[in-house]
Amino acid sequence: MNKIYREKRSWRTRRDRKAKRIEHMKQIAKGKIIPTEKIVEALTALIFPGDRVVIEGNNQKQASFLSKALSQVNPEKVNGLHIIMSSVSRPEHLDLFEKGIARKIDFSYAGPQSLRMSQMLEDGKLVIGEIHTYLELYGRLFIDLTPSVALVAADKADASGNLYTGPNTEETPTLVEATAFRDGIVIAQVNELADELPRVDIPGSWIDFVVAADHPYELEPLFTRDPRLITEIQILMAMMVIKGIYERHNIQSLNHGIGFNTAAIELLLPTYGESLGLKGKICKHWALNPHPTLIPAIETGWVESIHCFGGEVGMEKYIAARPDIFFTGKDGNLRSNRTLSQVAGQYAVDLFIGSTLQIDRDGNSSTVTNGRLAGFGGAPNMGHDPRGRRHSSPAWLDMITSDHPAAKGRKLVVQMVETFQKGNRPVFVESLDAIEVGRSARLATTPIMIYGEDVTHIVTEEGIAYLYKASSLEERRQAIAAIAGVTPIGLERDPRKTEQLRRDGVVAFPEDLGIRRTDAKRSLLAAKSIEELVEWSEGLYEPPARFRSW
Repeated sequence: MNKIYREKRSWRTRRDRKAKRIEHMKQIAKGKIIPTEKIVEALTALIFPGDRVVIEGNNQKQASFLSKALSQVNPEKVNGLHIIMSSVSRPEHLDLFEKGIARKIDFSYAGPQSLRMSQMLEDGKLVIGEIHTYLELYGRLFIDLTPSVALVAADKADASGNLYTGPNTEETPTLVEATAFRDGIVIAQVNELADELPRVDIPGSWIDFVVAADHPYELEPLFTRDPRLITEIQILMAMMVIKGIYERHNIQSLNHGIGFNTAAIELLLPTYGESLGLKGKICKHWALNPHPTLIPAIETGWVESIHCFGGEVGMEKYIAARPDIFFTGKDGNLRSNRTLSQVAGQYAVDLFIGSTLQIDRDGNSSTVTNGRLAGFGGAPNMGHDPRGRRHSSPAWLDMITSDHPAAKGRKLVVQMVETFQKGNRPVFVESLDAIEVGRSARLATTPIMIYGEDVTHIVTEEGIAYLYKASSLEERRQAIAAIAGVTPIGLERDPRKTEQLRRDGVVAFPEDLGIRRTDAKRSLLAAKSIEELVEWSEGLYEPPARFRSW
C-alpha cells in the first residue's frame, strides 16, 4: 500500500485563539466577572477585526447594555465585524455600521429599524448576507455562520457564570451553545449578580464572562393588544375564522401571529365560540407568547397548554399562578424557548394564522415593501406546509383533496388581512414591492414572506377564500380576487365566477357561513379593555404603565 504523506498540523487552533483572547482579560476581569465600567475595554480586548458577532436581539429581549457598549469601541481597533442578529431593533445596532465597526449583517427581522436599514443599504453603509427565518438563522449558527463572539442577556448570574434567564429565556441557549462549543467567546449581561439562583438555565461552563448591566435589559411588551382598539371589522373577520375555519376543520393546535385580528379571535372564544358549542373541541394547544387577550379563554377552560417563544411584560405573576397551562420551572417562572417554540409552530400545530402588508394575485405575500426592509422573523417557519410532517390530526387530514393512496394532509396556513391598510394602501397588489427591493438590495431571491403555494386560506372583511380547494391556478386567482374588495386585484374578479366559487365552497361570504354582519359588535368581546383583562386575571396581570387607563 502506498503511504500517503500527511503534513503535521495543530487540531487546536480555535481553542488556542480563544485562550489568547482570554489571556488579554487578566487585567480587566475578576475571574468571570467584568466590572461594569470596563465593558468597552473588555469588548475591545476580546473582539478582533472581521469577527462574526451574534448579538441577542430578538423581537422582545435585547442585550441592550452590550450592544451599546459595542457601539462605543474604537473602530480603528475593532472593525469589519459580521453581525448576526435575529432582530435589528435598536438604534445602536445600525450605529455599528455608521461608525465602521461592522460591515456585514445576517438577520431575520428589522421592524423598528426597517426604514433606516433600507436607507443605509442604499447608501452602501452595510452589506446584507441574507434575510432569514428565525430557524434558518439559528440553524446556520451551527453550520456556516458559527459566531466568534456571542453577546447575550440574562436575569441573574453567580460568580461561576451560571445563568438564570427567568421568563424570557428566548434564544439565549441557542446562541450560547453555537458559540461555546466551537470555542467562541460568550459574554452575558445580567440584571443582577447573585450568590444563589432560583434555577440554572445555562451552565457556567458554557459562559466565559458576565457583566452586571447599568440598566436591566430592554424588554418590549410586543404581544400586548388593548381590546379598546379592536374594531367591528376585526370582530367580523374573527367570527368568520372561528366558524369558517376553526370549527369547520376541527383545529386543535395553533399559532396566532401578532395583531388585533388574532386578539379579536382570542376574545371571542369565550363568547361567540361558546355560543357555537366549541369549547373542548377546538383551540386547545397553543404555540405563542403569553398574550394577555388569551386570559379570558384560559379562565373559562378553553386552553389546555401554551408553549411560549418568550415572555410578555406584566404576565409573570399570572403565568406562575397557572402552571397547568404554561411551561414553568419549580421557581414558578416561565421557561420560554424561541427555537423550540418555532419548531413546535412549524411541525406540531394544525394551523398558523398571521397577517402581512402585501399579497399578490397568486397569494404570495411579504412585509418587505418600498423603503422598508423589515424582514419576516418566524412567519415563514410557521406559515408553510412542512413536508417532513408525518403525524396526523383531524385538521391535517381534512386538507386531503385527492383519493390517491399516497395523498397526504397539510398544515393550514391562513392569511388574515383587511383589504386596505392605513393610508388607504391596498394589501392586494399586482406586483409585490419585495421584487424591486430584492433587486436593489442585490439579494439572490425575492424576499417573499409566505409563498402562495403554502397558503390554504385567505380571510378579509369580504369573506374567506378556501385556496386549498382551488382546482387550478386560474381558479385560485379568482378566489383571491373574490375577497380582495376594491383593490387592484379585487377589481379583476368575474362576478359570475365568484358566484360559482361560492356554490362550490371555494369562497364563502359571511352570509354563506350563517354570520350576519350586523352581529359583529364589540359587545361580543370577553374583555373590552386592559382593565377588564386585569379583572379576568384576578389582579395577577400587571400591564405596563402605557397600557393603563385607570
